[in-house]
Amino acid sequence: MSTQPPKPSKDMVHDLQENYKREREGMAVYRHLADLEKSPAKKAFLLKLANAEAKHAERWAALLKELGETIPDEKLGLRARWRLRLARALGMETVIRQQEADEDRDIATYERQRRHPSPQVHDVLDEVQADERQHRRLLKVMEKEVGPQSALDAILKRERWHHFGRGWVSDAIYGANDGLGAVFGLVAGVAGYTHVSHWILVSGLAGTVASALSMAAGAYLAAKSTGELSEAELGREKAELEENPEEEREELELIYQLKGFAPEEARLLVQKLSARPDQFLKAMAAEELGISELNVPSPARAAVSAGVSTGVGAIVPVLPFFWLDGLTAILVAAAVSMSAHFLVGAAKSMITVRSWWSSGLEMTGVGALEGVVTYGLGLAAGKLL
Repeated sequence: MSTQPPKPSKDMVHDLQENYKREREGMAVYRHLADLEKSPAKKAFLLKLANAEAKHAERWAALLKELGETIPDEKLGLRARWRLRLARALGMETVIRQQEADEDRDIATYERQRRHPSPQVHDVLDEVQADERQHRRLLKVMEKEVGPQSALDAILKRERWHHFGRGWVSDAIYGANDGLGAVFGLVAGVAGYTHVSHWILVSGLAGTVASALSMAAGAYLAAKSTGELSEAELGREKAELEENPEEEREELELIYQLKGFAPEEARLLVQKLSARPDQFLKAMAAEELGISELNVPSPARAAVSAGVSTGVGAIVPVLPFFWLDGLTAILVAAAVSMSAHFLVGAAKSMITVRSWWSSGLEMTGVGALEGVVTYGLGLAAGKLL
């Protein structure tokens, strides 16, 4: 006498139906992202993900049918419809990041479902979980490729002198900007309080030294922290490479494919790099983490650049008080400071896309507003105290 297989529990049937709906929703989202994507390589990967999700949905549907249970309708849920609208409104990066989180959630969900004592369920879970882990790695790579800074970073890293120039030039310009703005505000405030030149001079010199030292210390610590963070990231990447070399190789292949290499070319390139572990680690760090020998900052150079440039900018409003007194010194300091604001603003156009005159006028306007406000506060303090 044949025995009938035990009837599946309501809990297991509910889980299988939810699995089917999740995979259908994932398929719809990936196909929609593929329609929005212009890059052939990325479009192909998104369609690959969509097809895999469709295959997973078919496996869950077949299992439900085998168990004699109802297969949910194919109508998309609220979350999937919202995700499609989000893709149109906010672009690819936001949705890919959410899909990556969903893949993590699905892996954990499937792991919990192993509590069901069903060999058929476990067989499907083995296949689906392996695919979901691969999807998560692919989405991790794609998120970096579609980020808003990717194009800018590619340009800035194109040549060594571009990065070197950008580092010290930007540090110097922003240091001069901060020093000039802070000490001009201080000088204007003290001048509003009193026209005694030596008090303004002492205050300005103290502000200059304090600003320069503060900026130098901040730049040093920031560069040192960046270097330490890069070392830590490299250490983690090295550990991952030692623990899961195949997974890391697959991830680097995906990165190269997203950059336009054919699968065979990417595989051959990764094979050649794998023969030299040090070079493989450097390539992985540069492609996945954006870390290379060219963009690790020097704490000493950052400190000197920021400190000196801040001091140069900060001393400008103070200089007239070495030779002039009273209202004349204040007016000359204001005129010199406004000219310096314009020059620093114009220099900022070297590291931005704005025109030099627009950037210069903006900086001058900000400096004038700062001077008026701090002078007014000093004037009010002089009458009240």
